Amino acid sequence: MAEVEFHHEGRVAHVRLNRPEHLNAVTPEMDRLLAEVWAQINNDPDIWCAILSAAGDKAFCIGADMSERQDNPSRVAFGGGLTGIGGPLLTLKKPLIAAVQGFCVGGGFELAMCADIIVATEAAEFGLPETKFGIIGECGVVHRAVRQLPYRIAMAMILTGKRIDATSAAQFGLINEVVAMSELHDAAVLWATKINAASPLANQAAKAAVLARLNDPLELALSTRFELIERYAESQDRREGELAAKEKRKPVWTGK
Repeated sequence: MAEVEFHHEGRVAHVRLNRPEHLNAVTPEMDRLLAEVWAQINNDPDIWCAILSAAGDKAFCIGADMSERQDNPSRVAFGGGLTGIGGPLLTLKKPLIAAVQGFCVGGGFELAMCADIIVATEAAEFGLPETKFGIIGECGVVHRAVRQLPYRIAMAMILTGKRIDATSAAQFGLINEVVAMSELHDAAVLWATKINAASPLANQAAKAAVLARLNDPLELALSTRFELIERYAESQDRREGELAAKEKRKPVWTGK
């Protein structure tokens, strides 16, 4: 049984962590497989967005499996291929939805924070337990947390190991939706459907522009020309959008 499952249905890629008996802790082999999956999603024009989920009811992911050696210099990340811990930073070009249940802590929390949309179950918990157990390294998770949560909320989590529940995470703007466990998959698929109702090329250009200037002053972002946005202006999808508006119908996107 694969520890990382991957398939796509229509325009949506499905990636699932599959070590529920170990709370989906990420091994070096899983990290390698995830790196391959993200690269495939990035390079496949027929995939317009992706959903990252995890097997079991108890945990989305508790981070790196510390029982295995994590010093492979070729790995992409402890957290599963997007975070850049201990390896090259990898950015997913397509929109990513994380479907989170149970414990989402440490590197698993960072993996979820790499998503553009997070849907979580009512019982989901988010946490940073590293310092509580005397562990800290070049932790990308703390840098993401303090950018995606209010400063004092993030610092309380970092300095004490205290977890926050899904309701609090939604109040702080960390996640988009809280659902019952039985509704998690369908909720993630519905978000994918909403995303794919937009032009995939426009979405990718928008995401690239956001990430390129995320931590820069507004004035710099406003004065920047973005290659993908300029390329989109000459695309078939751009012309289809204009034609659909003129003909008062829904556009039919091709991703070209």
